[in-house]
Amino acid sequence: MPFSNRIPVYRFTLLKKMIILICSLIIFMLVILGFYTNAKHSDTVSEQIGIRALSVAQSVAEIPEVQEAFSSSSPSEVIQPIAEAIRTQTDSEFIVVGNRDGERYSHPNEDRIGQTMVGDDNDRALYSGESYVSEATGSLGPSIRGKAPIITAEGEIIGVVSVGFLLDDVEMTIGNYVTETWYWIFLFMLIGIIGATLISLHVKRSILGLEPEEIGRLFQERESVFQSIHEAMIAVDRRGIVTMCNNQAGKLLQVESDKVVGKYIEDVIPHTQLAEVLETGERQFNKELWVNEERFIVNRVPIYYENKLMGAVSTFRNRTEVEKLAEELSNVKQYSEALRVQTHEFSNKLNTISGFLQLNQTKKAVEYINKESKEQQEWIHFFIRNVSDSYVSAVLLGKLNRAHELGIKTEIHPHSELVTQLTEKQRDGLVTVIGNLFENAFDAVLEGENDPVIHVFFTDMGHDILFEIEDSGPGIAKKHIEKVFQKGFTTKEGTHRGIGLSLVQQILEEAGGELSLETSELGGACFIFTVPKELKAEGGQYEQLIN
Repeated sequence: MPFSNRIPVYRFTLLKKMIILICSLIIFMLVILGFYTNAKHSDTVSEQIGIRALSVAQSVAEIPEVQEAFSSSSPSEVIQPIAEAIRTQTDSEFIVVGNRDGERYSHPNEDRIGQTMVGDDNDRALYSGESYVSEATGSLGPSIRGKAPIITAEGEIIGVVSVGFLLDDVEMTIGNYVTETWYWIFLFMLIGIIGATLISLHVKRSILGLEPEEIGRLFQERESVFQSIHEAMIAVDRRGIVTMCNNQAGKLLQVESDKVVGKYIEDVIPHTQLAEVLETGERQFNKELWVNEERFIVNRVPIYYENKLMGAVSTFRNRTEVEKLAEELSNVKQYSEALRVQTHEFSNKLNTISGFLQLNQTKKAVEYINKESKEQQEWIHFFIRNVSDSYVSAVLLGKLNRAHELGIKTEIHPHSELVTQLTEKQRDGLVTVIGNLFENAFDAVLEGENDPVIHVFFTDMGHDILFEIEDSGPGIAKKHIEKVFQKGFTTKEGTHRGIGLSLVQQILEEAGGELSLETSELGGACFIFTVPKELKAEGGQYEQLIN
């Protein structure tokens, strides 16, 4: 027979594999949990004993009788009974009070009173006035100590109190707890093995007889689709535990995506509001969420199976991409507005020239052309000569033309200069800030009773770029100065107000700059802002805030 010589290959059934794997996982997790719990308890006990020792030391240091005893001829006669009484009540191993030279005034062993304190850990208390916990080896052995300086009412450090618990006693307490913990862990292992067997039997019946290879292939196909999604995606079950997390979500959380699965979503992303979706079963679209100091646009959708809520899924899209596009559109809009203003202004000038010519006032027409051409050329030559960045020149020139159209006298200090080569982020930030401050100045001078005047000065001398924009408007009331940079605050009528100055301040803060408000010599407000020449915030919120 052709198949009679074949060697039979033993294959683990799916049931056996699941039992072995689940039991191994349970045992591994419980062992890790045991080590972690024991280590955590050890640290907690040590910390609590240290805090307890420190609290006792501070209490002893504040006792008036102890402080007054230092000025007596025999301090130990007063301090020793007090220290021993407190040591007995608090179960401390020792309470030692010493002077600035380290001489003991109290000790559980009275023969050691008058001797020098051991441990070499008193300097911070005696010379810096600090209260702290330390570990050192003293005359009674290694111990956890609480140290507190004795300070008189005049603020003079006259001594130190040392309260300690021996490490041997601490380790004995921890050891008792560790033994009991491992008993419980072994019991849980046994329960886990039994539970794993029952679960494996149930799973075998619920997978419709599919073989592991088929299940693996289906899983790989699903995982490939899931990981190929450009947006970050996290799915949770009914309890809010993360069941799926793609690579984009791992990048968002700055961890490996596999390490997120199995955790509660609130521990992974606080305030994600997925728990709210699980409670209400309602969808949430285009919500804003901050994660790791970045803003994301989030969609949250509940997952139903046979009309039963099974969990929820959330997608995250970095708002930076959206805001970059909005930023470009904003800059284009500003340039378009500048061109529109120029077009409108030139149209008015052409109408004026046409009127002169129709009235046969050729000489006045020529004078008018020369005057306007000279003024425009002066501004253009000024910006070419004093401002190296064409974007900043464009926004300034556009605002000058806009001011001229509104009948506002705008003056730029002749010594203004900006020759620093700007990065793209600095340029975009300056364009946004300058545009907003000019618009505020326009509104202010048009509402005021004085002649509308705006003065501008800028320079890049030193380490910062400085701009000063002042106006002749009514200024800002003192009661509003603290609120003027808050988002949504405005003294103007209408909707969509109270955003400009808040945005300006956020952009400058992210760029490492500053924004200040003063009273202008013209009677209105004077805004002064600085931006470091070397950009400090790379790729953070600064880039996102430019809108």
